[in-house]
Amino acid sequence: MTLLQLSQEYAYSAELLSRRIAQLRREEVAAEGEDERFMLHRRILDLQPMLQQCRHIQRLAAGYYDRSYYRDERYTV
Repeated sequence: MTLLQLSQEYAYSAELLSRRIAQLRREEVAAEGEDERFMLHRRILDLQPMLQQCRHIQRLAAGYYDRSYYRDERYTV
């Protein structure tokens, strides 16, 4: 699997996470109890960093083969 193919997988995962977050937001608005709203909001907060990381790694992997590629300091050893 090439990094370009991997970037497509990350883009797909990001789309799924984005849809799930949107669904949870709708459920949060419709929730009747304070406990239920809190649980849904907490789940949204847990998923948002995952979505950001998927999007970032997708862009990073997609551009890796470009001549203008510059490594990201967050992902170096």
